[in-house]
Amino acid sequence: MAKKLVTQVKLQCPGGAATPAPPIGPALGQHGLPIGDFVTRFNNETQDRRGEIVPVIINVYDDRTFDFITKTAPASAMIKAAAKIKKGSGNPLTTKVGSISKAQLQEIAEKKMPDLNTNDVEQAMKIVAGTCRQMGVEIKG
Repeated sequence: MAKKLVTQVKLQCPGGAATPAPPIGPALGQHGLPIGDFVTRFNNETQDRRGEIVPVIINVYDDRTFDFITKTAPASAMIKAAAKIKKGSGNPLTTKVGSISKAQLQEIAEKKMPDLNTNDVEQAMKIVAGTCRQMGVEIKG
């Protein structure tokens, strides 16, 4: 008999450094999952991504087992790293907080491709450029 999917839990955890502390512990605990088991497996799988935020979708089954899928880092986190800024602008229309080059934009778009709904780098760049605009980050060149 196939396992029945009960719910999906979406979290953003630090790569290779997840701990049972909130938000991970309470999110998994309420579904009766072994928190330490998840933390160990997640950290082993994301060792090479230390220092970046890794979105993860955890599928919870009725027999209290789980599996998970890791995604690429959020575009906003990649943009902040490329522009060397702490956070986006509170008022992106009037206040610009930084800039990235076309080459950096393309690099971010290529990294995000697996999670975007396009297979075209030009379209992916437009999606990431939209995120830049929302954050008050200019694209030079």
